[in-house]
Amino acid sequence: MGETVPGPAVVAVAGRVERAVVVRRLLAVDRGEGSLSSLHVRIAAGLAGVSERTVWRWLAEGREGRVQARPRQGGFTVGDPLWEVLTQVGGNVAELRRRMLRAQDEGVLQRWEAEFVPSLATLHRAIKDELRAGRVLHVARAASGRVEPSRYDRALAELGFADGANGPPVADGPDTEASSTGGEQWSGVVKTAARARVSGGVRLYAPGARQVAQVVEAVGHTVAARGIGCVYGDTGLGKTVAVEQALHLLPGRVPVWRAVVGVGPGLPQVRAALCEALGLPSGSLTHRAGPADQALAEALAEPGVLFLDDAQRLSPPVLDYLRQLWDSPGCTAALVLCGAGSERALARAAAMRSRVLTWHQVSRLDPEDVPRTLGLFHPLWEDAEPADLVRADQQTAHGNFRTWAKITSHVCAARGRDPGTGVGWDAIDQACARLGPYA
Repeated sequence: MGETVPGPAVVAVAGRVERAVVVRRLLAVDRGEGSLSSLHVRIAAGLAGVSERTVWRWLAEGREGRVQARPRQGGFTVGDPLWEVLTQVGGNVAELRRRMLRAQDEGVLQRWEAEFVPSLATLHRAIKDELRAGRVLHVARAASGRVEPSRYDRALAELGFADGANGPPVADGPDTEASSTGGEQWSGVVKTAARARVSGGVRLYAPGARQVAQVVEAVGHTVAARGIGCVYGDTGLGKTVAVEQALHLLPGRVPVWRAVVGVGPGLPQVRAALCEALGLPSGSLTHRAGPADQALAEALAEPGVLFLDDAQRLSPPVLDYLRQLWDSPGCTAALVLCGAGSERALARAAAMRSRVLTWHQVSRLDPEDVPRTLGLFHPLWEDAEPADLVRADQQTAHGNFRTWAKITSHVCAARGRDPGTGVGWDAIDQACARLGPYA
């Protein structure tokens, strides 16, 4: 039995691949030395964001010479805002029309980029046209199969799509026709996913910091082993930031699900949060434990990682529920729990605690590491005197990453008010004084 690889619903792409790109590449593989398989079609469907049936139809039309989609006819069309509402109501067209009628009565129909409310039959026909054109309605999780990773990677290579640590987003190069011999490869340009940056304020990550590197290693091993990990430590030490950086560095085709729980959540609230994180129709499932648990087990049968922050809020029964999900046959997902005191919460759930593969404690910044880490954290500190930073850490920050983020914010604000202000000890001391008696 081979390992599970991502199906169409979990292939991460920076935007959908256009139909023409998919059809040309499938036709080239079909005409080449190798034979086109359903795996090629499955990968192409995931990258294009459409169903496999749609790709097979595209391919049949492409063999007849029509690579591009036909231009749409006039009449009512369902735009992105209306499609989003249709997704929220679980694909219920009648409910979509009722909401449109209410919006029309309230005079806010234009917020959905619709000039009028069509009849129910017209709305059904417009939505069917969108579906036939390849648009996906994300109200259910697409099925996946079990394929050996070597076959998956080989199929990706044959299609000319990229995969790896920078993620598998692709773009088509210059339009080229496949040669009759089929030996020609595309010279496409690989587009890496845009990395989110925060400008004009505090940067989120300090890539060279030792604490972050250690968390990246611990989380990476947990995900690779498809196990359970716990990242813990005192408040304000940068646990969540480090875990987010670790998840950010995972290979692009590994899906990451983030579940958010409230304070003291009960089992129904946690079940709803998990359904929402995994993209399941939580509104119709969470009040029925059996179907919801089955849907969650099926979703976790795909490789991926669930990140649950503030795990110290979870009670032993909730942790035992998570343990049961991860004990279910076929579960191939990893679970990363994080939070100040999360290790104590796990200690109260012996069965769950015994299944934790990786424990990682995030400690305070060492004084000798403070200047280098802060220089990576924000360019403000690159020209500061190391002795001033060490002194501020000993007197105020005490190795707490969150405290240093506050100091950074106050120094940035001071320089904004007076651009001539330097980053000397006076500015740092004034910023520390603004933190109050509980710093």
